[in-house]
Amino acid sequence: MNGAIIPHLWFDSEAQQAARFYVSLFGDGSILNVSRYGKAGAEVSGKPEGSVVTVTFTIAGMTITAINGGPQFQFTPAISLFVTCPQASEVDRLYDALSGDGSVLMPLGSWPFSERYAWVNDRYGVSWQLFKGDGGPSIAPCLMFTGEQYGRAMEAISFYGAVFGPSAVENVSWYEPSEGEREGTVKHAECTIGTTRFMMMDSGYDHGFGFTPAVSFMVGCSDQYRIDRLWSLLSAQPQAEACGWLQDKFGISWQIVPEELGQIMSVDDPVKAENVMKTMYAMKKLDIAALRLAAV
Repeated sequence: MNGAIIPHLWFDSEAQQAARFYVSLFGDGSILNVSRYGKAGAEVSGKPEGSVVTVTFTIAGMTITAINGGPQFQFTPAISLFVTCPQASEVDRLYDALSGDGSVLMPLGSWPFSERYAWVNDRYGVSWQLFKGDGGPSIAPCLMFTGEQYGRAMEAISFYGAVFGPSAVENVSWYEPSEGEREGTVKHAECTIGTTRFMMMDSGYDHGFGFTPAVSFMVGCSDQYRIDRLWSLLSAQPQAEACGWLQDKFGISWQIVPEELGQIMSVDDPVKAENVMKTMYAMKKLDIAALRLAAV
């Protein structure tokens, strides 16, 4: 897991339902793991003890985790899932499924950059871009820098490259002056951060939305040194730090966690498991040694 960046989707209570729906849309999709709230987690979250807390699944080669965290955060198109499909018929099929009971941001059709493309929000509010292109099917998180973050897409690529290792940047296209955007802003860029493919774009329109913790990115760390390093480089808003979560200088949320967190939390003793949860809930940056000790 070290090097992989995993999108993390925050739902009120629909995580398992949404995961099953997404898995049903992709031929290679599968549910990997389901975890449930214990007593401590239920008390903190207000969710029923024994109810689903997280569902980890794979679709089109990407691992994603969904959580039932409550109604605090809402999805916005500032972070979408960009799906590259090798055939137009696949774009059409996904469009029909994902737009049902959802909303259309850019209608299905032929666009200058693709013969078949659409942008939709699904029934749960998760935003998807569907694109006919070479390769695939594949999925990449797409970050749109708008509002106060407008014009920072290339800065973000450079910053994340410094944090996670050199980024491979491909297919950068810039806005032309005639397109109504600020000169030097990014129309579309594709890059690899760590081992994960991302899309980046700027938009100067008044969308009325920005980044929220409804979509965060989870990074598994092999040791405390890596947790400490990533935390010190990424965290820019101390008030947002909690249970391994932070927000960076762009307002994007990250979870910096031990690779062994799942193993620690699944200790086969209810009392020890509750102790681990209580210990973690009291932390901001996660301390591997303290979590291990709580499980003993």
